[in-house]
Amino acid sequence: MSQARRDARVLIYSHDSFGLGHLRRCRTIAHALVEHDKDLSVLILTGSPIIGSFDFRARVDFVRVPGVIKMRNGAYTSLSLLIDIEETLALRASIIRHTAEIFDPDLFIVDKEPLGLRGEALETLEMLRERGTPLILGLRDVMDEPALLAPEWERKRVVPALSELYDDIWVYGLPQICDPLMGIDVPWSVRRRMTYTGYLPRSLPSGVPHNAPLQKISDPFILVTTGGGGDGESMIDWVLHAYEQDRALPYPALLVLGPFMQSERQAEFIGRTAQLPNVEAITFDAQLENLMDRAIGVVGMGGYNTFCEILSFDKRALIVPRTRPRMEQYIRASRAAELGLIQMLAEDGSNRDARTMATALRNLPQQRPPSEVVVPGLLDGRENVNRLAHQWLARGRQPSIRSATAPGRLRRN
Repeated sequence: MSQARRDARVLIYSHDSFGLGHLRRCRTIAHALVEHDKDLSVLILTGSPIIGSFDFRARVDFVRVPGVIKMRNGAYTSLSLLIDIEETLALRASIIRHTAEIFDPDLFIVDKEPLGLRGEALETLEMLRERGTPLILGLRDVMDEPALLAPEWERKRVVPALSELYDDIWVYGLPQICDPLMGIDVPWSVRRRMTYTGYLPRSLPSGVPHNAPLQKISDPFILVTTGGGGDGESMIDWVLHAYEQDRALPYPALLVLGPFMQSERQAEFIGRTAQLPNVEAITFDAQLENLMDRAIGVVGMGGYNTFCEILSFDKRALIVPRTRPRMEQYIRASRAAELGLIQMLAEDGSNRDARTMATALRNLPQQRPPSEVVVPGLLDGRENVNRLAHQWLARGRQPSIRSATAPGRLRRN
């Protein structure tokens, strides 16, 4: 084994302006890579403001770039610093480039955004391409409905980036469930570089008490999780209405509100929970896997990570997907429901009948678990990511065979 291979380095980039999804997916991949190869280090570049709340295995570390947040009008603004967004993006791009330049990765994996937030990763991609570093784009199973995704990708000039920059595209899902590029006009040269890995399985964290006591309720309970919580208020409100209207629901509920839920709504929900003997609420738990494993059933919104955890721990699940601003959760949940992996309860934003939710909660423990549905390769994501990464690392750096990018063609809009 060569010296370069013994000291292999992987850099993972995630724009992660809000929420937990991208960060938790990148963390899962990083842990899988270092567990598989004891001579490999992984560095994660992220904008997540709460990355420090998570534990990381040996040989995994992170660099946090200044955070941004997306406003209701779709524009971005600095999360904490009193500087304008252009200065923030320039600072982020500089940190990303200089980190990659010094860390000098043997493999660069970009999560979801091919050019980074507002194109901030483009210079880094071009620099690493010149060095011969393999460039990988990782996509979740669903991006958005084609009618919205196609014009967004055209505006961001994504397809030229896929054609000219990336050596491989890994889809963390299965084609029989979802095709993230459905309805997008991409050339065959891009399609043939797509590999479906299967979903990324999750496991219990080591060294953490598995049966830590809760304050008010006890096992067995229904876990109600919003992920990051920034868009989970309506689901929490609906579940609380069900417990307020039907005091005879057979199982207690543990609500995990999420760290990004507005503090006023968190306070409101905690106050309502205090009036219910069989409902407990917490804001955040970095070891949600433990709670998921203990739960008799799960109510969630159907984000990628929650879906992976439901499959990994074989939990009966009720998914209440959001439909705005993206249809991602609805597309994933509706397809999974068609296959019998979960049950879905859709809301229209105005009619959230407490009795409907109460009935669904009563039926949840009687559902069949996902394991009763045979989907070959469903949870092979970790194994396949390791296999693919090993192939690229073993190949080593090679001069890029991609055509030179025309000046300005991929520049930030």
